[in-house]
Amino acid sequence: MTTSENISDLLDRLSKIVPDYPQPGISFKDLTPVFADPVGLRRMVDELIAPFEGQFDIVAGLEARGFVLAAAAAYASGRGMLTIRKAGKLPREVYRDEYTLEYGTSCLEVHKDEIAPGTRVLILDDVLATGGTVGSSLRLIEKTGATVAGIGVVLELDGLDGRGKLEGHRVHSLQVVHS
Repeated sequence: MTTSENISDLLDRLSKIVPDYPQPGISFKDLTPVFADPVGLRRMVDELIAPFEGQFDIVAGLEARGFVLAAAAAYASGRGMLTIRKAGKLPREVYRDEYTLEYGTSCLEVHKDEIAPGTRVLILDDVLATGGTVGSSLRLIEKTGATVAGIGVVLELDGLDGRGKLEGHRVHSLQVVHS
């Protein structure tokens, strides 16, 4: 790899396409090989947080691949990490947000006492599709009294209007995947 390789080319080179996963007709772009590659992981994290440098106090990661990104980003930026979990995974009092999926509903939670009001939070996740999980996470952040400094995702699936559901918030994606 040369240092001049752009992030989209790096993602294409390292990720694997899995046909018919999780269901027939879907081509899944597996980012786990990017996570496993030390240069790929560093570049991906650096590119995700660069546009928000100096604008966030803590990094929030969405379960589960968002945890990998947020932990690496928190470490790289010298910040802490906030976990946004699926329902029933956190032991203390939580804020809860239910959101709609194609096939039903789901719920995310965050500890009520994890961050102080006014904290600037950068939300990271692997994929922005319909905007359900990311939208739920930003509502949770706002319930704590903190502010969303921005949203960073590795892949943005076009045609699903995920970005449209996050209107009023700065969204940075490393690659737009055409469906």
